[in-house]
Amino acid sequence: MTEAEPKAVPMDGDLYEQLYLALAGLFIAALVACNLIFQKFFVLEVPLPGGHSYTFKQSVGIIAYPLTFLVTDILSEIYGARRANQVVFAGLAASVFTTLLVELSDQAPSAEFGIGDATFHEVFGLSKVAVFASMMAYLTAQFIDIRLFHFWRRLTKGKHLWLRNNASTITSQVVDTFVVLALLASFDAAGITWTNMWPLFVSGLLFKWAFAAIDTPLFYLAVHLLRRRFPDQVAALDEDLGSA
Repeated sequence: MTEAEPKAVPMDGDLYEQLYLALAGLFIAALVACNLIFQKFFVLEVPLPGGHSYTFKQSVGIIAYPLTFLVTDILSEIYGARRANQVVFAGLAASVFTTLLVELSDQAPSAEFGIGDATFHEVFGLSKVAVFASMMAYLTAQFIDIRLFHFWRRLTKGKHLWLRNNASTITSQVVDTFVVLALLASFDAAGITWTNMWPLFVSGLLFKWAFAAIDTPLFYLAVHLLRRRFPDQVAALDEDLGSA
């Protein structure tokens, strides 16, 4: 009976790259899901002081989308702007590929069992319009987010995590929310018009800004743990920051 070989223990560099792939996968999954589910809208009555309430209406796609900004901020802090931008481009490629698959599936004739053509088209038929609008907003907002993140990182010499996390995210989400709603209203897609886009704009910003405030402790925790786990890799980024 031969002795079992010991399992290989991943080196820090291997774990560093594995985590990068995991974060990239999470980012891409959230982005693609947003584009597939955006046509359903939900309503919440938010109670306010004095017996009043605020009617919150928004696409269910907004539930996952703010997560992408948290992930890109973590990537920017731990892996740098170049590798964060690579994930943004990978997300774009995945979304375009998914749209092509949905379009081919929509054109294929349905069998006598399963979901019919009309039902499938009603759910997924507008996805290409949504993806176009979402991708224009996505590219603009994500690159603004990454550039502003590193602008504040250089300006504060690597200090004040909360500032670069929130200042970059809040600004980029204003751009993202406006661009995607304006493009959808221009195409009269998903029932969004120039009249009802403004309440959706306000609701979207409130949701995203609330998420930005909530995710700040998560961002601090992730950065703290990853800086301790990968000190050499992060130190190299800090040296590049100091020489920039």
